[in-house]
Amino acid sequence: GCVTCLDHDEHYILTFPNGYGRQVNALSILTVPWIELGGECSISCSKTGYNASIVFHTKPFYGGKKHRITAEIFSPNDKKPFCSIEGEWNGVMYAKYSTGENAVFIDTKKMPTIKKKVRKLEDQDDFESRCLWKDVTYNLKIRDIDAATAAKH
Repeated sequence: GCVTCLDHDEHYILTFPNGYGRQVNALSILTVPWIELGGECSISCSKTGYNASIVFHTKPFYGGKKHRITAEIFSPNDKKPFCSIEGEWNGVMYAKYSTGENAVFIDTKKMPTIKKKVRKLEDQDDFESRCLWKDVTYNLKIRDIDAATAAKH
């Protein structure tokens, strides 16, 4: 993926984790399934040279926690991270800096929701995501699963 921070004139290239459908045991009536993220990702900015290596940890079969994440952030041309992150990707993440300082990196539960800025459908090309999937999205919103499935085909 590509993310551009307009206020800072920075352009980031990033990779994404895998998504897994999970449940605690084979008796699905006893547990609520959840989506779990797992795998290694990276974020890099060609303008600044800063980059990060992120690991989404899957929950072990016995014990452990869901939604764990660890990350290391590197300055340009450095092999040793100046910041290490750990926590839950959908909760609180904590930073430990090379200076020894520890701090809350981010609390996702306290973040405001920001509306996406996208072009109007009529201004999008045929294969841009919202234009391509508009019929599927519409039919899912009105709960017409058959029409949504047909639109996907």
